[in-house]
Amino acid sequence: MRELVRTNDVVLVSAIGALLDGAGIHHLVLDQNMSVIEGSVGVIPRRILVHEDDNREARQVLTDAGLAHELRSDA
Repeated sequence: MRELVRTNDVVLVSAIGALLDGAGIHHLVLDQNMSVIEGSVGVIPRRILVHEDDNREARQVLTDAGLAHELRSDA
């Protein structure tokens, strides 16, 4: 699994999820249930991951949507 985005913005997480779903790219959102522990203040960022084989396509989908600045380094 490769991390695409790490953000505290739940709207962005939702938008990226919709873009990836629309492209047929399976993804995981990690740490979204941490709000129970943190008290819903949004301190812990959510991480969006895709399978290694889908990484390039997922990055292109987000770039095409104008979200390239949100992508984590692909190093």
